Amino acid sequence: MSDPFDDFDIDNPDLPKAIKKKAMGSGGYPYDDKLDWDVYEAQMLDLQKQLVLLQDHLSKSGERVMVVFEGRDAAGKGGTIKTYLENLNPRYNLIAALPKPNDRERTQWYFQRYVDWFPAAGETVLFDRSWYNRAGVEPVMGFCTPEQTAHFLDEVPSFEKHITNEGIHLFKFWLSIGREMQLKRFHDRRHDPLKVWKLSPIDLQALDKWDAYSAARDVMLDRTDSTHAPWTIIRANDKRRGRINVIQTVLDQLSFKGKDRDAIGEIDPKITLSAQHFMKLEKGD
Repeated sequence: MSDPFDDFDIDNPDLPKAIKKKAMGSGGYPYDDKLDWDVYEAQMLDLQKQLVLLQDHLSKSGERVMVVFEGRDAAGKGGTIKTYLENLNPRYNLIAALPKPNDRERTQWYFQRYVDWFPAAGETVLFDRSWYNRAGVEPVMGFCTPEQTAHFLDEVPSFEKHITNEGIHLFKFWLSIGREMQLKRFHDRRHDPLKVWKLSPIDLQALDKWDAYSAARDVMLDRTDSTHAPWTIIRANDKRRGRINVIQTVLDQLSFKGKDRDAIGEIDPKITLSAQHFMKLEKGD
């Protein structure tokens, strides 16, 4: 039987049927279809109303929130951030999407340029990729040495302990998608004139590095999942369910006036996993 990946040509406008057919269920995704749009819109409206109440609470209490989004290319990080911020004040809810470091930044303490983006009183900062580049993209693509990654993995738990000791609410999300779903989304970007800008040369190079990224992810989760800064894995083949569960997780863990657990809803245990549970599933345990 031929391997559908052998026939994948991102420049061919016709996506291989085998990849298209398997995309939603790839990576062990537990649902066959996307969440119904009407259900999604109704639930998201309730959640965004709760986010507005949370924003008001943060502005009055001075509490600070940081949300880190990691995951493979095309996992849906940017779209999830956009949805989270849709009805919030951009003065107090910020996106940190840092470009590659310049010559000066490359000589700094590795975490330094990220610290500049940490929230002030009442602010929420959402990182579209973060310091975890050093555990994923950089080692896989050869942008850092193995020694630099090892040093990073040693340092990051204590670095994040300083963050939480400071009183900042820190959330870390890994958006997980299957291989066929990633290929489908890459293909969609390539052939959509409104999305083609999302497809970078690094994305194209990643096509042949699926296993390398998986291995790097596993080491990262094993070394940096902690009681003070745990990872939350979001299965994101269906962007609608993924976005809902991200927002639910943040709202569920924070206290604020007007919090309505019925409006927040139940977090889906098939979509939202701990790092330990996710790793067991990946290993087939």
